[in-house]
Amino acid sequence: MFEQRILENCDSASANQARLELAERKQFIEQLFRRNYSEMIHLACVLLGDDEDAEDVVQDIFLRVADSNIPPKNDSYLLTAVRNACLNRIRQMQLHDKVKGLMPIDDEADLQPVDKQLERLDDIAAYVDEQLEEPHLSIFHLRFDDDLTISEIASRLGLNPNTTYKYLMQSIQKIRNHFGKN
Repeated sequence: MFEQRILENCDSASANQARLELAERKQFIEQLFRRNYSEMIHLACVLLGDDEDAEDVVQDIFLRVADSNIPPKNDSYLLTAVRNACLNRIRQMQLHDKVKGLMPIDDEADLQPVDKQLERLDDIAAYVDEQLEEPHLSIFHLRFDDDLTISEIASRLGLNPNTTYKYLMQSIQKIRNHFGKN
């Protein structure tokens, strides 16, 4: 790509000169590669812990060097580039893991169409209203319909927060057992 840009803007005499310069540049990059590749791969493997990711990072760096108009002045530039690229890759992986963790898919029920999920929620709501007794029913509705905290529910019903929590957990366990979700 870099070569094409140079040769497109040249006449025949300067095109020959440009080809010589490109050949010298190619040789310089090959020498740079041979001198630094093993050290760069080692650093990337240590930082990333994965040989394939390390290989990708080092190849990307050499591709950028080959496409650049300005060759690196020294070899430490390449190691710094490896370090920075690895840190960027680690940040991307951490971000990906965080986003992935926001909406975990626990089972096939999560992959069902929305109408099936709504139907299941309606079944759960009907079960709660028919099968839960007081104070379980009130605690369940205050927690999930009114979005109150355990402390707020306990004070509203005049119960101990630990007792309120115990009743809520018993209700949830009863629903899980009935609908087969652990």
